[in-house]
Amino acid sequence: METGNKVTITVETTVQTPVEEVWKYWTEPQHITKWSFASDDWHAPNAENDLRDGGRFHTRMEAKDGSFGFDFSGVYDEVKIHELISYTLDDGRKVTITFASQENGTKIIETFEAESDNPIEMQEAGWQAFLDNFKKYSEITNKA
Repeated sequence: METGNKVTITVETTVQTPVEEVWKYWTEPQHITKWSFASDDWHAPNAENDLRDGGRFHTRMEAKDGSFGFDFSGVYDEVKIHELISYTLDDGRKVTITFASQENGTKIIETFEAESDNPIEMQEAGWQAFLDNFKKYSEITNKA
């Protein structure tokens, strides 16, 4: 799991939504702002996404009570429609997300380099919470 000094963490989920819809919900700003936070006391007031190799993305995440907020942003290294997104965060960490179409939906596997400020378990739980929130949003939206 360690690569030199870098620890990588993998989180995953299976969404009962076709990969074409999953891709749209994952990448379009009007959808990103509906799921890109770990808990209900947070929100993503805005998102920008230039989904292409070399394109930039930016999502603003804030506590609903205004007590804290941060920017989640970086540059895409590789984009394969309906299959893969790879990017480098502004702090230099690498992230890879794969989307695998399955009979009853889409499996999403996200691998990221951990940062050194917070415990590994906390980071894993946080990124998994984002995925769980995405799963909930995409399954409800797809049924609508």
